[in-house]
Amino acid sequence: MAQDINYVSDFTKFMQGFLEENKDVAEGQIEGRALLWDKQPINLDERDRESASNVKMKPYPYSLD
Repeated sequence: MAQDINYVSDFTKFMQGFLEENKDVAEGQIEGRALLWDKQPINLDERDRESASNVKMKPYPYSLD
């Protein structure tokens, strides 16, 4: 069974047309991705230092023990 490799779904056509007409949506997507996903690499030494400097909490903070 041969598949048509040039097939484009109705939804894909809709989204391509929508993004073509609304350029600001694509720019907003890029800004949103940068805000939520594109993070700086984690410095493992700094993370270890920060976690070692945290004060351990009691399981129940109102306990007099």
